[in-house]
Amino acid sequence: MTAVRGQGSPVVQLATGRLRGRQEEGIAVFRGVPYAAPPVAELRWRAARPHPGWNGTRDATSYGPSAPQMFTEGGDPVLGGHGSPPFDDDCLTLNVWTPAPDEARRPVLVWIHGGGFVSGSGSLPVYSGETFARDGDLVVVTLNYRLGPLGYLSFDDEEGTPDQPSNLWLTDQLAALRWVHENIDRFGGDPANVTVAGQSGGAVSTAALAGHPEARQLLRRVILQSPPFGLYAPTRAEYRERVDAYLRCAGVADVGELRRLPWERLVGAAGGLFAHTARWGHWPTPFLPVRDGVTLDRHPAQTLLEDAAADIDVLIGWTREEANFAFALDPAYAAATREQVLGRIALGFGEAAAPDVYAAYTCSRPGAGPAEVLMDLITDELFRVPSLRLAEARAELGRPVWAYQFDFPAPAYGGRLGAAHCLELPFVFDNFERWGHAPLVAGIEPTVGAGLARSMHQAWIAFARTGDPNHTDLPRWDRYRTGARTTMRFDSVTLPVDDLAGHARRLHGRRLPARE
Repeated sequence: MTAVRGQGSPVVQLATGRLRGRQEEGIAVFRGVPYAAPPVAELRWRAARPHPGWNGTRDATSYGPSAPQMFTEGGDPVLGGHGSPPFDDDCLTLNVWTPAPDEARRPVLVWIHGGGFVSGSGSLPVYSGETFARDGDLVVVTLNYRLGPLGYLSFDDEEGTPDQPSNLWLTDQLAALRWVHENIDRFGGDPANVTVAGQSGGAVSTAALAGHPEARQLLRRVILQSPPFGLYAPTRAEYRERVDAYLRCAGVADVGELRRLPWERLVGAAGGLFAHTARWGHWPTPFLPVRDGVTLDRHPAQTLLEDAAADIDVLIGWTREEANFAFALDPAYAAATREQVLGRIALGFGEAAAPDVYAAYTCSRPGAGPAEVLMDLITDELFRVPSLRLAEARAELGRPVWAYQFDFPAPAYGGRLGAAHCLELPFVFDNFERWGHAPLVAGIEPTVGAGLARSMHQAWIAFARTGDPNHTDLPRWDRYRTGARTTMRFDSVTLPVDDLAGHARRLHGRRLPARE
């Protein structure tokens, strides 16, 4: 027996020790389960290592601490916050929701949160797996992993190890996926039927896992929500400048000094790196995935086109106005001039083409001013066009891929946010009651929101169960193919559209060659 009952609570025996969870409205929940050794002291800035286990029965009814990150009391004007205390270095835990810890071998959904590589937590109520477990008969796993300087920087240290990975965050996620493979059957899950899903930075993580030689054997399909594949993935040598800049921001000379600092000092120094790397008209991303030749050989998007990863089922999509999330409420960007935006366009298209590209954007959105053109440009560069290119490339290879665009606009702030980055999340999880703190969802009409949430939530469930997102309450959703380019348009009326983002695809075909 791998699961027993104890004092009315579900109990599961793992190789590392026994866990006692909690029964919540028919769902068994196990929180704060360690999946790797605490990355503290000498293990700080080292790859994730196996957890040594524990004696007796471990209480698994409370979330573990979230990864250290910046935190502002009162949150932000869009999400209302994306991480909350407690925070701690010892953060490598995961959470499991299951209809029952039995031998049913249910499909497994692993969720990787986003947050620009600097924020977020698998312990946030908005990412609770209960709706997927209950509505889809799935076993759901969410996880915490190292963020910001603790997860996205690495240092040459006294050992001089040549294969020290740069992407410590990826070693965490790989350790969690390995834990799922080895243990999820004890929670009623099927380790041979695992879907990994992620949004924003979490979608980049998901793609990186799909291309990792070990991880690709541990998952069957992926869901990529708003992946910022337009970000450049530097080499270790190219990233060195940021590592050195961070050391200066922290006021130390080497990693030995950093290991002696409290995490609060480390997170505080990240603010200096934000300032150091900021560029007008670009999404702020001081920390990036690195092509280190150890954990990541190529850009994460490329990993889904090569070797065994090409056979993984892929669902990919974006929101219509992704960049509004970061720019629409900023007065400095609202006051952007045509000349400023032309200069930003010229970075990708060249000065000669910039006026024509500007005109093309104003034609695609009548009445658009410089700020709207800029936001559409950033949306295309960072999210929509790179996602389209991945869908196109997989379609040309004959590999399975489904594409969507989320078009439903947020009424908040007089509609200025539009269909912004992150807005699809409460619809995918179908848990609006957990989003009351987020201004982003304020004013959404309940009946419209419920219908759209049902369509998306059930599509994600169907895909996790079978590799096909179609279900009875959704119009027929065909795979993306170069001949038809079917893209599901999720809105108050949801319909498949042929080549929905064709304007952006054709326009950005004129861009200057990229660095990579």
